[in-house]
Amino acid sequence: MRYSTPPANGSSSDWSAYLLERAPAMIAYVDTTTRYRYASPAYLAWMNIHDADVVGRRMADVIDPALYARIEPDLRAALAGTVMVVERSLRNSVGDHYAQATFSPDLDDDGNVLGLVILLADISGRRVLEARLKESERRFSQAFRYAAIGMALVLPDGRWLQVNKALCAMLGYDEDALMATTFQDITHPDDLAADLGFVTNLLSGEHLSYQMEKRYMHRDGHVVHVQLSVSLVRDEHGEPLYFISQIQDISERKAFEDALFRERELAEVTLKSIGDAVITTDTQLVVTSINPIAEAMTGWSQHEAVGRPMDDIFQLRDPLTRRPIPNPLIMAVNKNSIVGLTTDAILVHRNGFDSPIEDSAAPIHDHAGNVVGGVVVFHDVSETRALALKMAHLAHHDTLTGLPNRALLTSRMEFAVTVAARRNQRAALLFVDVDHFKQINDSLGHAAGDTLLQEVARRIRGAVRPDDTVSRLGGDEFVVLMPHIDGPGDASAVADKVLAACSQAVGLGVDASALTISFSIGISVYPDDAEDAESLLRNADTAMYEAKMQGRNGYRFFNPSMNERNTARMRIEVALRKALARNELSLHYQPKVDVELGTIVGAEALLRWQADGEDVYSPEEFIPVAEDCGLIVPIGEWALREACRQAETWTRLYRPLSVSVNVSALQFQHTRFYESLRTVLVETGLHPTLLELELTERTVMEGGDHIAELLRKIKSLGVALSLDDFGTGYCSLSYLKHFPIDILKIDRAFIRDVAWDNDSAAIVGAIVAMGRGMNKQVLAEGVESMEQATFLGAAGCSQMQGFLFGKPMTARDFEERISVVDMGDPTVIQD
Repeated sequence: MRYSTPPANGSSSDWSAYLLERAPAMIAYVDTTTRYRYASPAYLAWMNIHDADVVGRRMADVIDPALYARIEPDLRAALAGTVMVVERSLRNSVGDHYAQATFSPDLDDDGNVLGLVILLADISGRRVLEARLKESERRFSQAFRYAAIGMALVLPDGRWLQVNKALCAMLGYDEDALMATTFQDITHPDDLAADLGFVTNLLSGEHLSYQMEKRYMHRDGHVVHVQLSVSLVRDEHGEPLYFISQIQDISERKAFEDALFRERELAEVTLKSIGDAVITTDTQLVVTSINPIAEAMTGWSQHEAVGRPMDDIFQLRDPLTRRPIPNPLIMAVNKNSIVGLTTDAILVHRNGFDSPIEDSAAPIHDHAGNVVGGVVVFHDVSETRALALKMAHLAHHDTLTGLPNRALLTSRMEFAVTVAARRNQRAALLFVDVDHFKQINDSLGHAAGDTLLQEVARRIRGAVRPDDTVSRLGGDEFVVLMPHIDGPGDASAVADKVLAACSQAVGLGVDASALTISFSIGISVYPDDAEDAESLLRNADTAMYEAKMQGRNGYRFFNPSMNERNTARMRIEVALRKALARNELSLHYQPKVDVELGTIVGAEALLRWQADGEDVYSPEEFIPVAEDCGLIVPIGEWALREACRQAETWTRLYRPLSVSVNVSALQFQHTRFYESLRTVLVETGLHPTLLELELTERTVMEGGDHIAELLRKIKSLGVALSLDDFGTGYCSLSYLKHFPIDILKIDRAFIRDVAWDNDSAAIVGAIVAMGRGMNKQVLAEGVESMEQATFLGAAGCSQMQGFLFGKPMTARDFEERISVVDMGDPTVIQD
């Protein structure tokens, strides 16, 4: 029954019925056959059931078939005794609406299911809110994921909660790989402390957000500069949930800033190092800068001159009338044009003296072409000034190649290291050595060697970058300073260019065939390999020796395992010990001639270490190592024995020929040297008068009484003694009469220019005259031209040695020379 009004004094069942009819609750009851036993009006209305009389009818006959098909599994489960809570959508005249249906089994005392209580709750409003929330989350996710800048959600311990594509691309990771790291893992070590400090401030509540420039490490190892903005999200209790990080890549901007800084540094260095004076002004001709040369020429220092009118600093006068000359900068700025040189002006120094100068002036423009100032460039044209500038240049440049010398290189290295340290950048040094240069020098002569070095210098300069410095340290050693590199690859690229530049043959004159050369290059990088300029150079030198050991014609980067060149020397020592045990060392012989007799009178034995006709190591490389490790004594004994054996063979087969052997100071000062010498002479059978020992001035002078006594004992055997490279050391001429020296060898340094240099000619003439006056033989070494030989012969020096008469050769080649019977013609003895 239905109640239109509340029951008066009705029973509780009446009130229950009344409330069920009136309440907005959506309730129904079905029995085990799904027949309705009760359905509230609100239920019928919500289920879109228009027939109010549904009691006794099955649900499948009352509700929409499609809906029943969806809820039938839930009904069966509830009738089996399980409470089911499901959400379903219905469509009515106003559209889709949603309900949460609860199917509760009605159980008797024995637990048997009597029916189902169905309770519906309208959740359409909640579903709308959920849909809006999902849409909002979708939009946020899309904005986060596809943002143009890097976005990340980061947990308080540094683990990534969520990252977007832009950040992954920026750092070179895929999403999974990046999520496996923490922000601490990929932050540049030098920036981590500052970043963590800001994080601590956020967590403590001291700040709400922070911004900073920092560096991340890209997955491939290079640095990524970013602008980082971070804020913290907390929960309703104020506890930290996660950080929101916005990361913008500013590497390109930093690169522009670096380039601008380098340009400014280069401009500053250029202004300070050029030989001309430079003064700049604004449009009102107020001084804005003045370089050191201008300071010296005007008497005004930088801090005094800047801000003053140009006419106070730069006062020009006519040299005859002493009247002021208009400042050329006025015309340059007013007419916006370059004003040519003024050659008839003098500059009045602050202290009153004059300097004749040449000058030019030009306007300075901004990026839009507007005149923003002016610059005047001038220099002293007096002979004194020109000479001073020339001397300053010579003091810092190599005379043969014009390249910066060691002093200027050292200064630039120190400056490059200072700048690199301040800007946290890298610099590199390439130590370049010409392979087999000594062989080239020995075979073609020093003039050809100088020509080669000049061509090498030109090619290296052409292969490097504009702001790199190429220097010649001496001999065949060159250095390339790269004041700024992004990484070792830049140094490799320049090394490859240097190798390629010198891969083409070098022509050394009309009479000489083209020569192919190669380089060994060592590379060290600041600050990876060294913390100062000196260490950088030393490590590059060590790496160069490593390149030679690896076969030459290539480059090697320094690494700590090279142990500052000790490893290279150790390898030479190990190889030298093996070579000595395997008899891999050999002697070459260079003829000594008497031009008056027109014949070969002897040979100098020269130590070589070769394989297949090529030097394994040059004497300059392995002899110092042999001296350091004590191998020079057994090597010297072997060389002495081999030379004596060979000379005895030539004496038996051809004719008596003397042989000279170089003796190192360590070998000569060894306590067993005299006994070893006597043993060698006895064993080989060589007559002592055919042996000549070559000693250096230092060996003779620093030995004291012991050496003097040893020399006399050797002389008593009949062995000749010669003083090698005479004139280049510090031997006092008065000491010669106290030592039993037989032969003076004039050093090649004096012979080189003797035919055209008066000083060299005078020195050589004096040595020859002195030697003859002291009844000593004089031999000139390094004779390479007939002009030199003619001068020496005229000066009274008949014994000579050099490329003109023969380069060092094997014993077999030397035998072919001395087997010639007719050697009366002096031209026959030429090689």
